[in-house]
Amino acid sequence: MKITRVETFLVAPRWLFCRVETDEGIVGWGEPVVEGRAHTVRTAVHELAELLVGEDPLRIEDHWQRMTKGAFYRGGPVLSSAVAGLDQALWDIAGKAFDAPVHQLLGGPVRDRVRVYGWVGGDEPTEIAEAIAAQVEAGLTAVKMNGSGRMSRAGTVAEIDGVLARLAAAREVLGPHRDVAVDFHGRFTAATARRVLPLLADAHPMFVEEPVLPEHTHLLGDLVRSSPVPIACGERLYSRHEFLPALQAGIAVAQPDLSHAGGISEVRRIGSLAEVYDVQLAPHCPLGPIALAASLQIAFATPNFLIQEQSLGIHYNVGAELLDYVVDREMFRFVDGHLPRPTRPGLGVLVDEEAVRRADALGHDWRSPTWRHDDGSFAEW
Repeated sequence: MKITRVETFLVAPRWLFCRVETDEGIVGWGEPVVEGRAHTVRTAVHELAELLVGEDPLRIEDHWQRMTKGAFYRGGPVLSSAVAGLDQALWDIAGKAFDAPVHQLLGGPVRDRVRVYGWVGGDEPTEIAEAIAAQVEAGLTAVKMNGSGRMSRAGTVAEIDGVLARLAAAREVLGPHRDVAVDFHGRFTAATARRVLPLLADAHPMFVEEPVLPEHTHLLGDLVRSSPVPIACGERLYSRHEFLPALQAGIAVAQPDLSHAGGISEVRRIGSLAEVYDVQLAPHCPLGPIALAASLQIAFATPNFLIQEQSLGIHYNVGAELLDYVVDREMFRFVDGHLPRPTRPGLGVLVDEEAVRRADALGHDWRSPTWRHDDGSFAEW
């Protein structure tokens, strides 16, 4: 079997899909994207595709090594995301070739269902209680919320009180038997994070995500030691090498993204490395159906898996939704806050190719929102 063609599709609201075709008619799908940089990643995918066309798709590890290490300049979000989507597609082909779900090729399932959480609120979170009540009504047992909107460089009393008030409102709706995670999105300075983290303990968040920016990973150790709540990070770390300092710092939850961190091949290794440090895996996934399907294959084969993010109803999904590009929605139907184990070959997702091609004809130019502080200076993510 040989790879004959690689195609990419810009798909609203902010995604990029890739399709890898073989001479035996087996097709694999992947989702290589950096949100807000889809066009850039698309170019990288087609550059890497030059290494794949004419080759055996089942030599997945060899292809991964060549794509990631076969050039002098490597790594970073764009190249790692391009590799990630192609890697997903190759695993999809392998599963279909062997008539088995990918998690079976990874050693078989270690669980029968996967717990998921949903997003509530937006980048400037308001009306948290109502949003959480809707997720509970939909059957979810866990949610994640932004801790704040834009933050001052030194958090004000009002800003910090707002974080606490929103979390208290969330806990009141959720009660003691459901969970809430709080995403700081790197919007807090280390000093502000040290002030705020102990104040969250009474609400018992499942974890606090990205208390500082990824370039400040060297500060995580101090935050972990000063925090009574578990710390999570990793959506902006792209390899096991970048995760190692965070794991050594004592984080509780690692959050690699299957569409950013080198795909199934590398996230599998990140999960194993995390297990050495007694760290749980909670893959980041505010993206589309292929990324979620790939994440689930990892979840079902990883002993130290904790919970899975998914994007149904997320505030970024304007104009299209997760299920708009799949033929059979049963794979993504929640049962008591969980998703059942998929049994179809490959990634398990049936992509609606006609819908994808129609979406690509329209394209998208989604960009990350930006903010400024009151003094006019730029506010970091």
